[in-house]
Amino acid sequence: MKKILILGAGKIGRIAAVMLNESGDYAVTLADASGEMLEICAEDNAATLVKVDVTDEAALTDVAKGHDAILSTCPFFLNVAIARVARAVGASYFDVTEDVETTRAIREISKGAQCAFVPQCGLAPGFISIAAHDLFKRFDHVNKLRLRVGALPQNPTNRLKYNLTWSTDGLINEYLNPCEAILNGKRVEVLPLEGYERFTIDGTEYEAFNTSGGVGALCDMLEGKVDNLDYKTVRYPGHQEILKILIEDLRLGERPEMMKEIFENALPVTKQDVIVIFADAVGTRLGELCEESFIRKVHGTRVGNMDWSAIQITTSAGLCAVMDMVLTGKLPATGYVRQEEVRLEDFLANRFGRYYSHAG
Repeated sequence: MKKILILGAGKIGRIAAVMLNESGDYAVTLADASGEMLEICAEDNAATLVKVDVTDEAALTDVAKGHDAILSTCPFFLNVAIARVARAVGASYFDVTEDVETTRAIREISKGAQCAFVPQCGLAPGFISIAAHDLFKRFDHVNKLRLRVGALPQNPTNRLKYNLTWSTDGLINEYLNPCEAILNGKRVEVLPLEGYERFTIDGTEYEAFNTSGGVGALCDMLEGKVDNLDYKTVRYPGHQEILKILIEDLRLGERPEMMKEIFENALPVTKQDVIVIFADAVGTRLGELCEESFIRKVHGTRVGNMDWSAIQITTSAGLCAVMDMVLTGKLPATGYVRQEEVRLEDFLANRFGRYYSHAG
């Protein structure tokens, strides 16, 4: 039985422990600096619980020894140190970060390693890159590749039409940092909150705009191979305009800690969410201009003895599926592994990836 260490007992770490324990093939240790969070997770009876400060590399190294894989569900700014520990103990490393600079640093750590390093394993980045790359492979040449993802409340009640469903630090990071795209075959940086558009799926209208990190490594792989590629976050109409007031007019973009405090005190958490996934490619095949799309809406479902939100299900399923594929030999076991190396059909057939079939 493979031994897995999950760091972070929050929204994603907790359900990842339950998923892996339910499979019967993994012995899970769940570690966190918060005794209170661990006490909550004890109700699941899914993992051995360990209290450790992940910023203490010596203490973390002691906990990490003997594990086959380390899954980080911690905030992105902790992941570089965690990746160093994973390399030191010879454990494969996986995370769900959206931060571009963190991912670049982990790629450097992975060079020459005898274990796998697979960042950005969640929903976006993560699954959306797998789906988009699958579309890319179906064309002789791609003119336009669009990636759109949103984690939305099913029943919005405030003017932002939004509820907190995951990491506030990650959310703000997406709203503030430069975004990667491909324009006319060249990789470029574009501004967050720009590139506004509206579209409709199944009769529901959405808006989308540039955010950071969701494109993963696609720009590295597809520069010069795709004419245009971009990633945008999906929201209900009206969200972006209020964000621009907060971030630009009231200058909260210069005070992210204040922005975090406001969001966490004003926007309630909800488990009644829906994940909207839309990937679309336009290009030529056998001389004919064609378009293909991948569209999915995912709702929460029951895992173990609890109901979990859609963002927890999709993020954890992405993390666990890719880890499972590495440890069972379906993906490389050493060095840096990109999400785009995962075949969509293999992911959806995986025992954890199948949660993306809980579509609505």
